[in-house]
Amino acid sequence: MLSKALLRLGAGAARRPWRVIAAWLIAATLAVLAAIAFGGRTADSMTAPGLDSRRAAELIERAGTGQEGMTAHVVVTPLDGGATFFDHGSARTALTRLQTEVQRLPHVLGTSDPAGALDAGGDTTVRRGLVSADGRIAVVRVQYPDQSRLSAEDLDALVDLGDRLRAELPLRIEMGGNLFYAFSDPDGGASELTGLLAAAAILFLAFGSLVAAALPIGMAVFGLTVGVATMTVLAGVTEVPTFAPVLGSMVGLGVGIDYALFVLARHREYLARGLDPHEAAGRAVATAGRPVVFAGGTVVVSILGLAVANVPFMTVGGLAVSIVVLTMVLASVTLLPAFLGAAGPRLGRAGRIGRIGRIGRIGRALQAGRSGRLARRRDPAAGAVPAAGWRRWIGHVGRHPVPYAVGAAGLLLTATLPVLGLRVGLPDDGSLPQSRTERRAYDLVAEGFGPGTNGPLVIAADPAGDPGVLDRLVTTVAADPGIASVAPTHIDRATGIATLVVFPTTSPQDKATADTIVRLRTEVLPAAIGHGPARAHVGGAAASLSDVGRRTSERLPVFVAAVLAMSFLLLTLVFRSVVVPLKAVLLNLLSIGAAYGIMVAVFQWGWGGALIGLEATVPIVSFIPMFLFAILFGLSMDYEVFLLSRVREEYLRTGDNGTAIVEGVSGTARIITSAALIMVAVFLSFAVAEDPSTKMFGLGLATAIFVDATVVRMVLVPATMTLLGRANWWLPKRLDRMLPRGPVGGGRSTGLYAP
Repeated sequence: MLSKALLRLGAGAARRPWRVIAAWLIAATLAVLAAIAFGGRTADSMTAPGLDSRRAAELIERAGTGQEGMTAHVVVTPLDGGATFFDHGSARTALTRLQTEVQRLPHVLGTSDPAGALDAGGDTTVRRGLVSADGRIAVVRVQYPDQSRLSAEDLDALVDLGDRLRAELPLRIEMGGNLFYAFSDPDGGASELTGLLAAAAILFLAFGSLVAAALPIGMAVFGLTVGVATMTVLAGVTEVPTFAPVLGSMVGLGVGIDYALFVLARHREYLARGLDPHEAAGRAVATAGRPVVFAGGTVVVSILGLAVANVPFMTVGGLAVSIVVLTMVLASVTLLPAFLGAAGPRLGRAGRIGRIGRIGRIGRALQAGRSGRLARRRDPAAGAVPAAGWRRWIGHVGRHPVPYAVGAAGLLLTATLPVLGLRVGLPDDGSLPQSRTERRAYDLVAEGFGPGTNGPLVIAADPAGDPGVLDRLVTTVAADPGIASVAPTHIDRATGIATLVVFPTTSPQDKATADTIVRLRTEVLPAAIGHGPARAHVGGAAASLSDVGRRTSERLPVFVAAVLAMSFLLLTLVFRSVVVPLKAVLLNLLSIGAAYGIMVAVFQWGWGGALIGLEATVPIVSFIPMFLFAILFGLSMDYEVFLLSRVREEYLRTGDNGTAIVEGVSGTARIITSAALIMVAVFLSFAVAEDPSTKMFGLGLATAIFVDATVVRMVLVPATMTLLGRANWWLPKRLDRMLPRGPVGGGRSTGLYAP
């Protein structure tokens, strides 16, 4: 049913290409217009129901102190490098003016007054956190309402004011705070362009034709435009995290060009057999389009499974990325065949540029690599040059399966070992490059007031009528070794709820800070409150991020188990075997584990971090391991089905396990290598972005895809399948009778990639 529907869809699009292209142009235009009219800006709310930090935020909101809202800080120091102090003179006047101008900005509820604090003279309690002990660094803390009442315009207004005052005042002015974190535009534009150019170069080398290389890029650009615009409309309805557009672009470009490559390669094969372009496009979509739909659906289902974490921003982020992936799948089976139909028979031969010199030889060699044994029967010379090399390699591995299996598995296990030291968290502004004002503000605050001042904790307490609770709370919290200082307590008269701002001795991303938060909750606060009705909770940005990290770590094993179970079930249905799915699950774990291990080595240990512009070691962002597993599961399933379907076909045809492995793996090696190169190039282009989170996504995805397409598919798969022999296809008879047959359930041929 699916094959027939895709055949009609692809052939119809190829026969009426300009109608389909016009329809996509209209859809893209409408999506962009809807994004402009109804779209919203991405924003981050790193919290989740049931967390202690969330309960603290609810108490603060009840008290109406304003501390539940967004904050920013403006950090200043005299331009003369310390010869002038804020205690007197022009620097004091400039500081007063700065604070007054910031206070006048729209939606600002209030600001701290470091100049007024200086009037307190030697009262260090009042000056604490506002003016450094040496009088050289001052901080204007800005309080905004909650995020729902703000927009990126508020951030723009603050930044514009800073730009203007830098030209008018004798001050160095830097800015930071969670207002920047929530509304800063995600980086990725330059990375997207770099990824597109790299993919175009690989496609040109693979096909030897500018036209053939341009079609997947054009399809990906259309799909990305519609997908990201739709994501923007979603942001107008609900809160979409800032990482979603970057991750959506990264994954969308990768899978979009990957899927287009499958369809285009099969289309060129059919053209070489003498089919007319319309029929070739229809059959290409009917055959290669099935795994595209299968793989895309798997990616979407696994990403939507992130809802198991019960962290709203992850659920919405997964939904947003899924929209882009679905758009790419739809474009692959409608827009791409329209492009193929419009291009006509020109795609069946290498372009003029591709026939010249070495590039032409590469293009012809790759073009000659017909997928499948039917093409080789029709054209004996087809695939001879590249396929012979792959056959020799797979045959060599098959003759020495034990050393290759042990060596490859040992290599991946070694790469996985750093995972034992995995520490989740969220990189703070100290991990940003020096070119960012947030990083410079972070460094100034740490220099003047200590590293913990960059991540204050907010303790919200409801005394419940016990007047002695607050005094005990202040005393016990201040005595904790992880707390550097405690600001004066603010008590709401109407509710009696108190808020206590405390500054740790360590930076927000430091493990010691997370330990301090745990100690406050489990030891310090219970000791101060006792067994009465009073209650207290630890909140603030650092506490929220720590809580989210802990929840995702707790839910990760459940999520991984669910994904692996689904993987095993699907592969059992496709290949009618329990050994092949079990092996696939274990090998997928090895490739993803290696990617995690390399991420820990680079980001936590600093190994090679300078190569991707990492200026400081950082913890692994709490939600990235779960996101990576969801995405990589779907992508690896694509390669798994593509390769093993060919092996299964050859096994059913010949009955010989060794021949099936050599023919199946060598027959898919070229397309898997090209697709993997494109994905690695796209993902690595994001690994050099400024934001550490984007770097982690890019490097993690690129590493896993590279390992999966090389060490796993070209070494471990043939080696382990050779060792297992006929046991690869073992299926208990009772289970065989229970499983459905057909395009999904198998039968004589899996049908997913049959020509």
